[in-house]
Formats: sequence, structure tokens, C-alpha cells
Amino acid sequence: MEKVRSADGTEIAFDRLGDGPPVVLVSGASCTRTVHAPLAELLAAEFTVLNHDRRGRGGSGDTAPYAVEREIEDLDALIGAAGGSAALFGNSSGAVLALRAAAAGLPVTRLALWEPPFMLDPDAPRRQWEYASRLAELLGAGRRGDAMALFMATVGLPGEMVEAMRRAPMWPELEALAHTLAYDAAVMGDGTLPPGLVSSVKAPVLVLHGTGTGSWTGEMARALTAALPDARSHVLEGQSHDVDWEVLAPALREFLPG
Repeated sequence: MEKVRSADGTEIAFDRLGDGPPVVLVSGASCTRTVHAPLAELLAAEFTVLNHDRRGRGGSGDTAPYAVEREIEDLDALIGAAGGSAALFGNSSGAVLALRAAAAGLPVTRLALWEPPFMLDPDAPRRQWEYASRLAELLGAGRRGDAMALFMATVGLPGEMVEAMRRAPMWPELEALAHTLAYDAAVMGDGTLPPGLVSSVKAPVLVLHGTGTGSWTGEMARALTAALPDARSHVLEGQSHDVDWEVLAPALREFLPG
């Protein structure tokens, strides 16, 4: 494990694997860098892969108050550690963070996104506001377990599955990440696709989605691809949001070198 210091002094922990064009992996909500460890291994034969813990998670530090701009600065520091420019792979809400980083002008060479959870229906902002408000209330009351359960219910896990997870040995590790759910809520904004933001992304973009998550992913991918200046989409048949890295890796190997 290595560490790099972000602009506000926060230390960001990461693993560096392989040799080749640099790629920074950006995880989604409730995840540490362990979720991308198998993907990093698969890509390391062709790329220098930087797999990091986002701030507040795993081996990385955290500095209050949180702002999305601080996480963009974290990615800037990682890109600096990679040599000054790098491709980004973003997973779920991490894909939205990667988009925001590229739109902010970071030296991103290529951008690959797995199912960024933008919502296209007109009721999306209300739902996102209600979720973010309830999340803040639970975290403010110290109810970290309830906050994590709220997130899981919001992303569609059945109630009985959430209750089973609360009894599982891994639950304390998830509770430890609960405060960072508010960070991802901030990254998502009102939950809708921000055309003004994505239109400023200059790097080539690959928008990936599976057929097993739901029809919304295809609709989202088409809308996002149309809004980006230089983008194409790619479908992974049968894959759900919890994608198989062995299936995803070949698409990244084809796209990321340029």
C-alpha cells in the first residue's frame, strides 16, 4: 500500500499494480478498494493500475467538512502519482465522480464508466432529496446501521436480505463506511443527468451497462452517450450491477489504451 497526500492534506491510500498506461479505479458507495482488487489484478498485465480507498474508507484519511471538490482533488493527486495523466474507470456512483473529475479539467486520457446510476424520470429529484435528507438525519443521530440499511433498501435490496445482512459478520465493516454514503449522495446531486456538466468532458468515454440490472441502465447509457461529446456505449449481456470482473476486463483492455 502507498499513500498520496491530497490538496487539503488528507492521505489517500492506494495499491499500485502492473506496468503500462496508468488507470485509476474509482469505487462506488459502501466500497473500499478491496471491491476492485480482482479487477486490478486482471488489468495489471497491460496497465499500471492505481486502486485506491476513497476518503473516509479503508486506509485513507478523512477531513471535515466533506465536499465533492475534495474527492476530485484526491483523484488529481492520484493522477499525479500515476505520472501526470491517467485513464479513469468508475463504478456506479464512482463513475459519476469520475465524470465530475473529467469535467473539472483533470488530465484524464480516457474514461470508462460502469452503470452510473443517473435517473431519467421527472420524480427522481424528489426521491433523491428524500433519501439524502433521511440519510443525514440517521447519520446525525449516530444510527449508522440504519443509514446503511436505508441505502441498501434504496438501491433495491429486499427487506429480508437487508435484515440478514445486519446479522452477518461483515455488518460492522459496512457500518464503518456508513458516513461515506452521504459523500456519494453529494456526488449524485439530484440524481439526474447534468447535461451541462457532461458536455464539458473532453476525454473519450465508454459507457458500459449490463442487461441484467434493469431496463433503466440501457436508457441511461443511451442518454449519457448522447450528451457526451465523444462517447460510445457497450452492453455486457446477462451482467447485473454487480458485474463479473472477468467479463468486464476485456472491454476495458480494448478501450483504455486508446
